[in-house]
Amino acid sequence: MAHRESPVVLNGTQISYIGHDSKDIPHFLGETYGKFARRLDLSFNQLRSLAGLKMFTELEELVVDNNLLGNDLQLPRLPKLHTLTLNKNQLTDIEALLEHLADVTPLLEYLSLLGNEACPNQLVSLDKDDDDYQRYRYFVLYKLPQLKFLDSRKVMKKELMEAQARGAFMKVVKPKLEVMPNEAELENPPLPYTPLPRGSRDARNHKGVFAKCRYIYYGKHSEGNRFIRNDQL
Repeated sequence: MAHRESPVVLNGTQISYIGHDSKDIPHFLGETYGKFARRLDLSFNQLRSLAGLKMFTELEELVVDNNLLGNDLQLPRLPKLHTLTLNKNQLTDIEALLEHLADVTPLLEYLSLLGNEACPNQLVSLDKDDDDYQRYRYFVLYKLPQLKFLDSRKVMKKELMEAQARGAFMKVVKPKLEVMPNEAELENPPLPYTPLPRGSRDARNHKGVFAKCRYIYYGKHSEGNRFIRNDQL
């Protein structure tokens, strides 16, 4: 009988479970390693939830790069976690994420969000520039002032001071999703504005309409103020 290779790589208190296309954290990981694991790497899976982390009570470092984690991400309280990398996931709502992290990871010092829409740089969009990214950093540091390292750069003292002064106004706004018109709107697109009564607006069913005007204009451009000279006749 051939020996089956374990999907888990164990190195002391460091656990790696990489590239297994898992959508959830397997229960056996928490049961077997949760009480002593200090570092857990779950990269290159298809994780949509991190609920299984509740058994990892001693966790200090968590790597979940290249997964499918979105704005519904919920972490259990991890009081010892100081390092978290969420690179290349599907995070777009930066404010909700930061408020959640502030609540459940009070000792967090190292955070990386590269490759998410929530982190505006050229890795996710070519129309972003250095100014967009710096505004993002100010906002993150305003929400998580204890960070020492953000993405690929160390947090500088001057940058942190600027974040505390202006970070609240640097929120990265999510692009609004375009609402696709329904079939009725496609068949009957809205007509451009016209002062004509409703019954005469449809060019396919046009009829002459007589009505009284509600407004009279007496300004300097009114017809009563125009004079025609003889040489203009």
